[in-house]
Amino acid sequence: MTTTIRIADAQAARAAIPDLCEILSDCINGGASLGFMLPFEPKDAAGYWQDIAAQVAAGGIILCFAEREGKVVGTVQVGLASKPNQPHRGDLMKLLVHRSARGLGLSRRLMEEVEAEAVRRGRSLLVLDTATGSEAEAIYPRFGWERVGVIPDYALWPQGGFCATTLFYKRIA
Repeated sequence: MTTTIRIADAQAARAAIPDLCEILSDCINGGASLGFMLPFEPKDAAGYWQDIAAQVAAGGIILCFAEREGKVVGTVQVGLASKPNQPHRGDLMKLLVHRSARGLGLSRRLMEEVEAEAVRRGRSLLVLDTATGSEAEAIYPRFGWERVGVIPDYALWPQGGFCATTLFYKRIA
């Protein structure tokens, strides 16, 4: 089965909203701390993804997809810093792979593509935060990201209870 990794324009982002809603719901229901609380169904994500598509159209977000047989099964974003003193920086957000498509190297491929696009758009530094102790925290060092530190009680797990967040950065150019 062939998987395509690509940067989405606004039209592709809007067309993929049903798949993106399913991915986000699957990840949250799998325990990922992504800013949402349980219970969470795909329909609960529609407003979020509509906002992301609008930001893609406005040029404020890079949205990358992994597609298998015409269905989006993974995604990642870079928010492009808009402050005058930060034209070189971006925020990596929401690296998501549907549980049915994990173990295929999609996270690495998504990261490589979105980082390359961020460089094309003039970025040289990316930052991110992820739930401390999560599966995601273990992935980023393997992709060349540097751990900065931990902030305790930063957010809540989707099922409740505080979780810390770990900060990372990566120089990409």
